[in-house]
Amino acid sequence: MATMKQRYSAEIQRTKGLLELAAALYDTSLSFQTTRAAEQVLQTESRVGYSLKLALTATREKGVSLSFAADGFRELLAVARGDASLAWINPSVAATMAFRGKGLFSKPLPIRIIAAFPSYDVMAFAVHESTGITSLAEIRKKRVPLRLSTGNATSAFLKYSPTMFTVSAVMKAAGFTLADIRKWGGKIQSVSRPSHPDRRAAIENGTINAVFDEGIKSWGQTAIQRGFRYLPVGAEILNRLVALGYRPSVVPKARFQGMAEDVQTVDFSGWPMVVHANMPEDVAYALCEAIDARKHLIPTDNFKPLDVAQLCANDEEAPYDVPLHPGAERFYRERGYRK
Repeated sequence: MATMKQRYSAEIQRTKGLLELAAALYDTSLSFQTTRAAEQVLQTESRVGYSLKLALTATREKGVSLSFAADGFRELLAVARGDASLAWINPSVAATMAFRGKGLFSKPLPIRIIAAFPSYDVMAFAVHESTGITSLAEIRKKRVPLRLSTGNATSAFLKYSPTMFTVSAVMKAAGFTLADIRKWGGKIQSVSRPSHPDRRAAIENGTINAVFDEGIKSWGQTAIQRGFRYLPVGAEILNRLVALGYRPSVVPKARFQGMAEDVQTVDFSGWPMVVHANMPEDVAYALCEAIDARKHLIPTDNFKPLDVAQLCANDEEAPYDVPLHPGAERFYRERGYRK
């Protein structure tokens, strides 16, 4: 008997084809490779955009419509409003604040997660040894005119970027702001990402003497080698951040050569996929099925093949404090990924 031919419906052929096309664009001549400052690994950059808004609208009876977005606070709000079905964000604490109604969020949002992808990171507050500064409080007390490299310092990013929200929250708890640094005669270098080559150049040529940012894997070792040291996030500041939903952490001497001891800070790990609490259980389950089916194609931030069991393990690389959606919980248990 002849084998029956198989195909997707015509509409799905076109839609799936476009999705594959969009993903493949990151491996064309529109992309290029750079060397990350500290890790000395090749990182793919691209002229293709990366702020994702994707909608799959059902046109049949009882169809399932899904929309996807990737970024931070605004995407969490979109999930809560029903404007997006799933948001893939960085870091996990952003979802924690949304779930608890802390920080930017005036009330708890009805969200759950289906997976937390591994991405180890911490917030770091580094100053050059030549400044003589040993604590964040000294910056305010001495009104130090830092030449500071940080993320995008526009008003929109200070409000909606988890990175800049965290930098601002720590500085505020220490008694100063970016505006204060400028007022004291300092300068701010804003970069679009922690691994930006302009930051590396500024660290190496001495045009900056402080870095407040995440993405420490991409600039942390270079900073140490050029005479920077990490300031501890003191107990009073740390307690305020923990009340917002942050987990305590350290800049670990085990990961960076030249450090004598761990330095206290806050965690910035994890890339959770967030959905609305009322998402049908079978849809959340199917989303996990899709992740499992494409685990060999989904990029990771830890240079390892994607381990589906880690997506629900709540470990150091992929922490979460938002409950798993019941559909995701059922998937992980049925497939043996969660005991």
